[in-house]
Amino acid sequence: MEIGPVYSALIATCFTWLVTALGASLVFFFKTMNRGVLDPMLGFTGGVMVAASFWSLLNPAIEMSERLYPSMKWMPAAVGFLLGAMFLFFLDKFTPHLHINFGIEEKEGTKSQLHRTTLLVLAITLHNIPEGLAVGVLFGAAAEGMPEASIAGAVALAIGIGIQNFPEGIAVAMPLRRHGVTRLKSFWFGQLSAIVEPVAGVVGAVAVIHMQPILPFALAFAAGAMIYVVIEEVIPETQRDKYTDRSTLGFIGGFLVMMILDVALG
Repeated sequence: MEIGPVYSALIATCFTWLVTALGASLVFFFKTMNRGVLDPMLGFTGGVMVAASFWSLLNPAIEMSERLYPSMKWMPAAVGFLLGAMFLFFLDKFTPHLHINFGIEEKEGTKSQLHRTTLLVLAITLHNIPEGLAVGVLFGAAAEGMPEASIAGAVALAIGIGIQNFPEGIAVAMPLRRHGVTRLKSFWFGQLSAIVEPVAGVVGAVAVIHMQPILPFALAFAAGAMIYVVIEEVIPETQRDKYTDRSTLGFIGGFLVMMILDVALG
């Protein structure tokens, strides 16, 4: 087994996890976060995810397909994108969870008696699966010597996802604290929501190292999953208060930062 890219993916996704924990640690200093600050930060998260989906995932997938599947160069990206979106769709339908700004009566997934805390953590955990997968797949693609993928591009993606994980940590920990959970437990659950990223990163890297023909499918799969999360979760969460314009500007800012990172480093 190729150890280098697997370790690289693990280190990169541990970095994104630690940034989530850093955001969650603010709960030790503040009990609440002003919606006028948090909503633009969540918008920023959406912008990073959309930009990463194209610049870091879909675009390389299409370029790889031109070489690996010249007669059907559109097919891997289209199929992978659809499968990624459907994967998150079914997770969303069958995993009980609660989005950050939603009331307990708006919980989604299968019926359950899980506590609000658990439902909030599950929502962000679903969010983080495609992020970790994307980093792992890109590191695996770079390790395979694919000209359309590079270690620098994978690092840029990890940095971008790490930046947008900071507000995610806040977004989980602060509502828990506001609902009476202790500071330590709020921090614990806030950072725990991102623990799935290293796992997904290693799975993605190992898969593409051993099955090179699936690379464009895997990249597009991660992109489809991320876009689904943005539309189904991130954007609605930023549109439930009076700061929608700030959230939109945050989205634009996040898109620009991720695009610049990918073009400059990738």
